[in-house]
Amino acid sequence: MHGYEYGGMGFGMIWWWIIGLIVVAAIILIVIRSINQNNTPNNSTHHTSPLDILKERYAKGEIDKEEFEQRKKDLM
Repeated sequence: MHGYEYGGMGFGMIWWWIIGLIVVAAIILIVIRSINQNNTPNNSTHHTSPLDILKERYAKGEIDKEEFEQRKKDLM
């Protein structure tokens, strides 16, 4: 029964190494994805002009043409 001793490197110990490697790989992937997500141009540091916001609101139908023209005149 030398292969099944608790003190030796048995089959159960190999599973703990595999689980440990999976956990380390998952942590590395999470860190890499968070770094890449912070480098995308769509994050909160992207600034749009007031005119762009006004055009977007008009395109979405949030304001009508009269309000769009009036606010556009106010911005210019």
